[in-house]
Amino acid sequence: MKELDNELLERIRALSKPLEPRPTEMGTRLVQLEGIEAVLFDIYGTLFISAAGDIGVGLAVDGDLAFRSAMETVGLPPRGEAAMLTEAIEEEHARKRALGIEYPEVDIIDIWNRVLMKLGVPAAGSTLRRLALEYELRVNPVWPMPGLAEILTGLRRKGMRLGLISNAQFFTPLLFPAFLDRSLDDLGFVSDFCIFSWQLGEAKPSRHLFDLAATALNASAIPSERVLYLGNDCLNDLWPAGQVGFCTGLFAGDARSLRLREGDPRCSDVKPDCVFNHLEEILQVID
Repeated sequence: MKELDNELLERIRALSKPLEPRPTEMGTRLVQLEGIEAVLFDIYGTLFISAAGDIGVGLAVDGDLAFRSAMETVGLPPRGEAAMLTEAIEEEHARKRALGIEYPEVDIIDIWNRVLMKLGVPAAGSTLRRLALEYELRVNPVWPMPGLAEILTGLRRKGMRLGLISNAQFFTPLLFPAFLDRSLDDLGFVSDFCIFSWQLGEAKPSRHLFDLAATALNASAIPSERVLYLGNDCLNDLWPAGQVGFCTGLFAGDARSLRLREGDPRCSDVKPDCVFNHLEEILQVID
């Protein structure tokens, strides 16, 4: 598996090129947050620029071309179309909703396996992992948000415990070593404070992901009111984070991914403690 991960890291680097955030009209609002001991982040649109704005929500390029290119790159017949993935995902969402899961998440490897079975070209697990990554990087290119490495270093120096709560797939954690050349552990992220949707079969804005993080933090003697959660989406990020008692920061640094959700009644009372346009501004509000 280590050898495969190294191959995937190289593919991330090879298929990626620099992206710049697109400015928003949202003004910065910084308020001093006393007693913060941990900072948790969303990933897509917050720590990494996402060309599609988020994982699994849209395509930044021609999806059918990306589908066939990914197939050919891993040695499979270059046929099929992106709609097959959408259909398989919708079927799995419907199945999980019938089981009572309000905000279902898929395992993208399972989805690709189903699609390849329909195409009559089954593949081994290593090929499925490579295929899922090849397609994702084509339809949703990513790049570190400006100042990412520096902000993580600065927070560690302040003694902050770091975590992640993100809609994600198996390849998402690989973005950190691919671009920053360091593992999540080396960057200061605590594994118990890292909650990923694909591992749970449940996605944000489910409160369940945030409850799991809050429980792990409390077990480490960090109460919810001493946690800052930063995300770019008022519904997926700030709404559930506020429900569990976290302090909240809205990251408004990229117009591609800023989601204010002004028409959603669930967000009518969502008021972030701070609004950030640049990651380094976080250091200004934490002692």
